[in-house]
Amino acid sequence: MNILIEFLADSGQFIRPWLSEISTAMIACLLVVFGADINRLLRRQLSGTNFVIRTLVFILVNAFGYGFLIITVSPWLANQLSHIPSQWLICLVAATFIFIGTWAQRNRQA
Repeated sequence: MNILIEFLADSGQFIRPWLSEISTAMIACLLVVFGADINRLLRRQLSGTNFVIRTLVFILVNAFGYGFLIITVSPWLANQLSHIPSQWLICLVAATFIFIGTWAQRNRQA
């Protein structure tokens, strides 16, 4: 059992320098999975409006909204991940990507 805990701790310590990139990847994957749903909701809400307004909202949400979300949430997530003990960090990162991948498969996005 100690060998497993040591392996997990070493693996968690190995990925610590890349927490910023890992958190950005997590947020980007979530946006890819949920982006279609968000855009579909926007399309329904704006269905009766002018083409120019719909286009502007689409640009604002997709370019600036998603970009702003990635830029602001990723550092916060990296900071939160940095407080997790190393043996749990690798488990949480792996479980998160497995969850996102499973969610995408169930929603036919992968």
